[in-house]
Amino acid sequence: MPFFSAKVPADFPDQQRLDKFIASLPNGMNRSKLKSGVNEILVNGKKVKLSQKVKAGDQIDIQWEDNIPDNIDPENIPLDIIYEDDNVTVVNKQQGMVTHPACGNWTGTLVNALLYHWGRQSVEQIKDGSAAEILERRRPGIVHRLDKETSGIIITAKNRDAEEFLQKQFKDKSLQKEYICICCGKPKQRTGDIRTQIIRDPKNRHRFKAVTDTDDGKFARTLYHCIATYGNYSLIRVRLKTGRTHQIRVHMKYLGCPILGDQTYNKPDSNFPDASLMLHSVQLKIKLPGAGDYKTFRTRVPGRFQKIEKKLRAKFTREIPPQIQVK
Repeated sequence: MPFFSAKVPADFPDQQRLDKFIASLPNGMNRSKLKSGVNEILVNGKKVKLSQKVKAGDQIDIQWEDNIPDNIDPENIPLDIIYEDDNVTVVNKQQGMVTHPACGNWTGTLVNALLYHWGRQSVEQIKDGSAAEILERRRPGIVHRLDKETSGIIITAKNRDAEEFLQKQFKDKSLQKEYICICCGKPKQRTGDIRTQIIRDPKNRHRFKAVTDTDDGKFARTLYHCIATYGNYSLIRVRLKTGRTHQIRVHMKYLGCPILGDQTYNKPDSNFPDASLMLHSVQLKIKLPGAGDYKTFRTRVPGRFQKIEKKLRAKFTREIPPQIQVK
């Protein structure tokens, strides 16, 4: 995937929009290419938008995709559908499936599968227009996302009115999302409320980091409850109060309990060297279009969790950690 770096000269006299500055460079990219193909923009290691103002001394790093398809096509990919009506489709997303097309993953996504399931035509991709318009074309019906290796409940919208209705609940946090994860390590408290800022890790631009000594980044809040421990492993239930990229994975690492099988935020585990990411979206409580009351969707525990738990039960005693009050 192409990568472009540039540094704003030390004698640069003023501030300028990032896209205009890049377009002005001899080896730069025009604004249309930036908007349609950009995957990630970092200024001094922090993720920013094209409208960001840059100044003298700023380091700019851009990753983009050259071969953007003309269409997002329907694909006959089996889906585990939990619920469906005229407005929404609730899916139990399988581990390994990308939510929507993006740089490096233009096919085989949940969007491709939904287009086929809904009997829709290919969605033409645009190369001009605002960044929001370009991105909207890539993710029809998607109102939230799960990481590729995270499995579980995801709700999608079948029309624009439903999309706006659901998006509002994600924005004002009037819904509930719960996950389960198997972690390495045991939390000091059985239940807790993690509140930090989440920033891009300055040592690795593919990772994020939880910090409490700055206002940089984005505020993130996670509630957790340790269901049981097995030796130095924990089965933890998590409820999100915000929805940041990699939030649960970052906060579990911050807690000292990185998720088993997380190749980004944890080390390989000698007891389970082949474990994949042990994180699953198990429950979603949300209002549906036209309904007055909340509806709760649940999924079964994935097979990969059952296999790991069986091995843990055979090797360790299952314990219920006490609730310790912090003075």
